[in-house]
Amino acid sequence: MMVGMDRIPALCALRRRVDRWAGQPRAMDVVAACSAFGLMLLDVPGLARADNSLTGVTATLVLAAGAVTLALRRRAPWVPLLVALGLMGWLHELTMVQFALYSLGRFRGRRAAVLATLLYVGTAYAYFHLPGWPARHGATLSDFLSLVVPIGVLAAGVGIAAYRQDLVRALEAQRRAAAARQAVQEERISVGRDVHDLVGRELTVLAVRAEVLAVRARGEAHQKDFEELADTARRAHHMLNETIVRRGDGPGATPGLEGLAELARESERMGSPVDVRITEAAKALSPLRQTAVHRVVRECLTNAAKHAPGLPVTVTVAVDGPRLRVEVRNPLPKNPPERAPVSTGTGLFSMEERVTSMGGTLRARREDGAYVVTALLPSGLDR
Repeated sequence: MMVGMDRIPALCALRRRVDRWAGQPRAMDVVAACSAFGLMLLDVPGLARADNSLTGVTATLVLAAGAVTLALRRRAPWVPLLVALGLMGWLHELTMVQFALYSLGRFRGRRAAVLATLLYVGTAYAYFHLPGWPARHGATLSDFLSLVVPIGVLAAGVGIAAYRQDLVRALEAQRRAAAARQAVQEERISVGRDVHDLVGRELTVLAVRAEVLAVRARGEAHQKDFEELADTARRAHHMLNETIVRRGDGPGATPGLEGLAELARESERMGSPVDVRITEAAKALSPLRQTAVHRVVRECLTNAAKHAPGLPVTVTVAVDGPRLRVEVRNPLPKNPPERAPVSTGTGLFSMEERVTSMGGTLRARREDGAYVVTALLPSGLDR
């Protein structure tokens, strides 16, 4: 029994290694080489009977050596093509040509594929006119070319289509990455603006209070201390203005917990009832943490309206010891919306940036038939 239990972790580790290897490009190259070799093996009996001085064993070895060159189809795709042209002239084997032309189209694009196809057709035409070269693929030139040309054009065309699809996927991945970076950058700017408004306001109050105390303490020993305190507060406010990105005509600071009611009303107008639950302890949160709560809840309600329209949403804001917990939960719709929701896909990045910038974590998941977003942040409250 212990031996069987010991084998399970080893098998799991082996499976993980196999899965990692299967996801690598070189794994597909090996599969392509094995596939080409397997198809060419079907021609071995005919090659052994043909007048080419090969036996079944030597023909198999020659074809295996040719198939191995497909492992170079990404780095040097012209090598398999040249080998395939050699096999076509010697053994009249067209299978390798198809794989080679596809590889050139897939990994070098349209120009290389067109050039390779022309080289292939020209070489085949030259082979056909060689003295003593048997026309196994057609007794006449038209019959021969009617077989040879479509094979090359089709293989190269499929490779070009795959090449373009790869470009589309790469561009789409770059677009998503750029959108995510932009969302993170905008959220960082938004955090900076909120800090500017909230902290700047407190520094202004501090400077004014210090100036008032300096006036009241005129002629006393502490007058100079109050004046220095007011001057320090003004300098700190000035540095904050210089350091944090200025907004100009942009929107004001993100509201705090008092803005959740308006978010709920907006969501209800869109057809999704919202139940907001805020514990009494959460109302003592700092303004900066309240803005983080508002940002997370706003994005979650927007996502719920897009992906689960008409379904109720529960928002919970609670302080649990040293942690602030924000949870937004909505049921998953039985049937997805008929039209795909318009979305940039960057909302989660924005929320995560806001939460992590304050030392918290964000988790979005499916749980018991519902979609749940949970944000955990330091509460900043002395409990």
